[in-house]
Amino acid sequence: MNSVISEFEKGFFFMKVLVIGKGGREHALVWKLAQSPRVTQLFAAPGNPGMEPLAKILPYRVDTSISQGSLLQEEIQRLGKWAVKENIDLTVVGPDDALAGGIVDHFKDLGLQIFGPTKAAARLESSKVFAKNLMHRIGVPTASYRSFSEENKAVAYLRSLEAPFVIKASGLAAGKGAVICEDIKTAENTLHQMLSGTAFGEAGSEVVIEEFMHGEEVSLFAICDGKDFVTLPPDQDHKAIFEGDRGPNTGGMGAYAPAPAMSKSVQYEVENQIVRPVIDEMRKLNCPFNGVLYCGLMLTDSGPKVVEFNVRFGDPECQVLLPLLQNDLLELLETCCLGNLKSFNLNVSNEASVCVVMASGGYPGDFEKGLPISGISDVDQEDNTVVFHAGTQRKDEKIVTAGGRVLGITSTDSDLPTAVKNAYLSAKKISFKNCYYRKDIAHRAL
Repeated sequence: MNSVISEFEKGFFFMKVLVIGKGGREHALVWKLAQSPRVTQLFAAPGNPGMEPLAKILPYRVDTSISQGSLLQEEIQRLGKWAVKENIDLTVVGPDDALAGGIVDHFKDLGLQIFGPTKAAARLESSKVFAKNLMHRIGVPTASYRSFSEENKAVAYLRSLEAPFVIKASGLAAGKGAVICEDIKTAENTLHQMLSGTAFGEAGSEVVIEEFMHGEEVSLFAICDGKDFVTLPPDQDHKAIFEGDRGPNTGGMGAYAPAPAMSKSVQYEVENQIVRPVIDEMRKLNCPFNGVLYCGLMLTDSGPKVVEFNVRFGDPECQVLLPLLQNDLLELLETCCLGNLKSFNLNVSNEASVCVVMASGGYPGDFEKGLPISGISDVDQEDNTVVFHAGTQRKDEKIVTAGGRVLGITSTDSDLPTAVKNAYLSAKKISFKNCYYRKDIAHRAL
């Protein structure tokens, strides 16, 4: 008892924590938070079967499975009432839809501590037009662009350019709103599908047409408190469905960290020419950015340029970054919420981490659900490898598929080749009908 009292005297106190979301990213957050000695109770809404041994699952659907309409607002209010009643000390938001829907604003109005940007700050992701205009205004390097809401004007501009073309829905499109078109016919068809609402609904009512940037893509995640920030190791994901980065984009078929493509000097350049100016500008706009600023970057011959910003942990990037974090995640997020990051000492392992996403055959198109999964328990017993559930559910006491991206097999080891080898050895032990995964994750580094 005396030891507990002494910890309280040091400012150490225990917390009830809520994680919002149901995918692999949120499973990774729950997994890491469960390691904190300060977490007394952990909840997940709506969660997934992989989180069940670590957190209590709640029936609230404030996630990407519902729209940003009235249903989302009703669920945000319901969950807020529950959080107040249960005296939740910290809420951590995973999905972009909830952030764009204003869950942080609502929870703060209720006097609750919550990690993530406000609705106004989340525009860095929820409106590509807002983000591009901000970057242009303050001189952050990015691709040249024009935005349009009228198809005839967009087509006229398109015809003044040379292929390939990059067309992006301005709003949230589950990571699939950016389309690279190799010819004018494909580009015009893509424009029509977006602006007519066929492709992404309201999210495509305004589009951004960008120049095509040549180079290697890499991501840098900055944890921000509105004034200061710390950065996690650079990482690289694999968006295309097929090996060799071919085929349509997905939410992400795998990731690894650290990414050797980003040197220390380039990372320093990104921090000072991209992250710092954006954080300062958001504060000047009276919407300080508190949360995760995901900088999707292209390493071009003329230096790093922003491809896009997201305002939360990436998926599956989160699954490779958190195993490398040596700090207590609760301490990091709480320090961020309190605006004290300037004095925070971030500790990251010098190991390598890789995640291989196991998907349903047919994804990102139509795919079958409800297929039994075998072999998860065998992998869960292995050292340095974690199975993060993404699109699963429990049916008749069995774990079955419930999404396009089903599982993320994450392995961590002293070097990248060994981590890659172990991830694939583990993936081979898990099976479900029509299972598919890329065989070349981390190929650029290897």
